[in-house]
Amino acid sequence: MYVAVKGGERAIENAHRLLAHERRGDRDVPEVSLAQISNQLGLAVDRVMTEGSLYDRELAALAIKQARGDMIEAIFLLRAFRATLPRFGSSEPVDTSQMQVRRRVSSTFKDMPGGQVLGPTFDYTHRLLDPVLTGESSPDQPAMADAEPGAMPRVTDILGRDGLIEASPAEAPEKPVGDLTRDALSFPAERDLRLQNLARADEGFLLSLGYSSQRGYGRNHPFAGEIRLGEVEVEFLAEDVGFAVPLGSITLTECQMVNQFKGSDTEAPCFTRGYGLAFGQSERKVMSMALVDRTLRARELGEDIKAPAQDEEFVMSHSDNVQATGFVEHLKLPHYVDFQSELGLLRKLRKEFADANETPVALQEAAE
Repeated sequence: MYVAVKGGERAIENAHRLLAHERRGDRDVPEVSLAQISNQLGLAVDRVMTEGSLYDRELAALAIKQARGDMIEAIFLLRAFRATLPRFGSSEPVDTSQMQVRRRVSSTFKDMPGGQVLGPTFDYTHRLLDPVLTGESSPDQPAMADAEPGAMPRVTDILGRDGLIEASPAEAPEKPVGDLTRDALSFPAERDLRLQNLARADEGFLLSLGYSSQRGYGRNHPFAGEIRLGEVEVEFLAEDVGFAVPLGSITLTECQMVNQFKGSDTEAPCFTRGYGLAFGQSERKVMSMALVDRTLRARELGEDIKAPAQDEEFVMSHSDNVQATGFVEHLKLPHYVDFQSELGLLRKLRKEFADANETPVALQEAAE
């Protein structure tokens, strides 16, 4: 039996002990390991790595375990750890066209070079609870086959060759890329900062905004040009040797949205782009990100800004779940002085209101 303990530090210490007890749960049940979380709750790990801005499966699994499955708390823990790490530089831009693809689908072309690769997905499941998973399960081994050599060009590149989609934003190597982890957010924001913000943004928030843009609150008529999942090599420019050296590979999910076309008196109509990229298998996140990326391009595409999803200041200022959590949850902290001052003011106003609205009859009765 646990009872409340009075006293500042002692109360906090006992709260921590109780939290650890609740985290561990029933001692007769084996404790979950980080390997189990990383392998069997992989999509949760992928989300924490993406929104925590740190690609490390073991640390993300540890954060999930420590947070008792609270995803935002786990993201907060991972970001806090990330802030302690030294920074040696920036990696070279990854080339997703060279991805070792495990999943690749498109809703725009049935047949495309390299074909459709369904990969691991819930898309074709019946969404029925599987009682087999209540105990130990031994699923069949996946079907295996030799990979067929051949290029898998992006759908947007295919459209681009015919001039049917706007050109990809030109590279500007001499222009430094913004860094939201070091510099304060300011507006108007360029697309590099917007994409950084969306990559770290809360998945549910982006999903709602992307959904709103499809329902008419923003100019968005999207097609999933391509969604691909796979491994990409990361390289770092080593100044000592003068060329980029590989650091290893990471798993990424990329989404290229093909959106409604635009045109002008001087330009022929063409499709526009929306883009999303995230760590691990994070399809819902990258699709939502691509939808919101397109709506946030309203200013540069000369569109009227009428919907919340088109307002970059609204979107970028409220997308971060760690920041939002801190602002909401600070209401749990003591506000005794503030509340007492407002309580006193309210009582004073109510007395003035009562005095001002006292009828002459009531005054006469009071005098008698």
